[in-house]
Order: sequence, then structure tokens, then C-alpha cells
Amino acid sequence: MSLRAAAAILLSGGAALAGCSLLAPFPSYPQPPAAGVSDRGPRVAICYDMVVTSRDTVQKAAQGECTPQTVATRVANDWKLEFCPILLPERATFVCSPKK
Repeated sequence: MSLRAAAAILLSGGAALAGCSLLAPFPSYPQPPAAGVSDRGPRVAICYDMVVTSRDTVQKAAQGECTPQTVATRVANDWKLEFCPILLPERATFVCSPKK
């Protein structure tokens, strides 16, 4: 195997591994509440791929964005690409409510 072929294989493998992390859920701007709705806490949002990411994973990501002593409760979903990229098109919005 030539040095050029080995380098190409290494670069391809590195790009493939980096691509996997591109599909990990990440925080985004939350959807604002509807007129007349008041939340019991701040809102957080998570962008994710609904095909490969479980609801539990999204819930854990949202809980990680909330402060301690609060619970992330899903209040909305949308697919607005100005907030989430094409590879992670779904945005879940949560309210961080105080624990009871």
C-alpha cells in the first residue's frame, strides 16, 4: 500500500468518525410561548435527528440544559431550519419547571 493510499484511508476514517458527532443533539433557541401562556420556568431547546435519536436522549440533553432542582418538560416540537440544521431538523422545546 502506498503512502498516499494509507493517508487517504486515515483521512476517510477520521472524517467518518467526526461525522458521527455531527448527529449528536445540541442546544438551540427555544420556541417562545404562545400568547397568554406563562411558563413556570425558563425554556430550553434541543435540535436532534428524530430518526436516530431516542426521546430519552433528547430528554437527558434538555435536562442537562436546565438548572439543578428543575425538571425539563417537553412543551413543543417544530422543524424550523433557521434554528436547527438540515441534518438535525427537529427542535424540541422544554420548560425547566421547579421540582415538586
